[in-house]
Amino acid sequence: MTATFYLGEQSSISIIDFKAFLDGSRRLEVSNAIVTSFKETGFVYLINHGVPKDKIDGMFEWSNRFFSQSLETKKLAPHPLEGTHHRGYSHVGMEKVSQHVYDPDEQKTLRQVADMKESFESGREDDEVQPNIWLPEEYPLLMSTNLGQICYGVEMNILRASAIGLGLPEDYLTNFHTKADNQLRLLRYPSVPLESLERDEIVRISAHSDYASITLLFQDHIGGLEVEDPKRPGSFKPATPVPGSMVVNAGDFMARWSNDTIRSTVHRVRAPPGLKTDNGMTPERYSIPYFCASDLDTVVDCLPGTYSDDNPKKYEAISAKQYIMKRLATAY
Repeated sequence: MTATFYLGEQSSISIIDFKAFLDGSRRLEVSNAIVTSFKETGFVYLINHGVPKDKIDGMFEWSNRFFSQSLETKKLAPHPLEGTHHRGYSHVGMEKVSQHVYDPDEQKTLRQVADMKESFESGREDDEVQPNIWLPEEYPLLMSTNLGQICYGVEMNILRASAIGLGLPEDYLTNFHTKADNQLRLLRYPSVPLESLERDEIVRISAHSDYASITLLFQDHIGGLEVEDPKRPGSFKPATPVPGSMVVNAGDFMARWSNDTIRSTVHRVRAPPGLKTDNGMTPERYSIPYFCASDLDTVVDCLPGTYSDDNPKKYEAISAKQYIMKRLATAY
């Protein structure tokens, strides 16, 4: 692939200029390239993705201000104990993600080690299933950017491109994503001893896959995200931050929906590769994922063209609500 919209790779993940899709100049080529990357690695970097830089910077600034408050203040917007209501603030160690570990003994050990991260989740304001949980009104730190609304528009464009790349009508996937049943997550990984992180005495996020259709991720310059090599299960490569890019990955629901034509690839967060420190501590890290789910009341079956007599359906039809809520509950 040598087209101008294809800008190379980072750890085998394609870097694609999405502008050629948005302006209509290379829609089919970009769509095919995105789906090819989803099939091969489950991930793609997009630049010129449609989210203004000032909106991203503004949300990172808001995130920094929020997490800089006292723990007592942050707990005034508490994440419920049950994982199925994924809103509000989660303190360090509250959530534990570790469903993709190949060694049973390692899995048992990791479940006993807290995730060294804190988070704040929100969604659309009219969500009756998962209403938002904000700080009390006397605390002025409210969302100062409409990043979630902008990301929803970008999500729809990526779904259009994905449908085209799968040989489906352009609106096939967007028709199942009309209610923005999504989750915007602010994440902070505090500074921790590098040696403890390298020895797995503490973890940031263990190996896992995302639950829903696709995830849009903005990460700071620190690094630490690692993606499993599909050719070598259990081996991970760093997904180094690419300036100006958005990382997009397919989730388990999309993999199931596509009869595993598209990969939902396992990933984790560890210490940045080759990190050198004077004090033995890792720098803190911030990231903002936007998890995109289909309409929760929609029952989906394998996508047309992803199954045949020689490649029969691997999964039964299922509703997004039934599938995603079950997965969310396991993390708390």
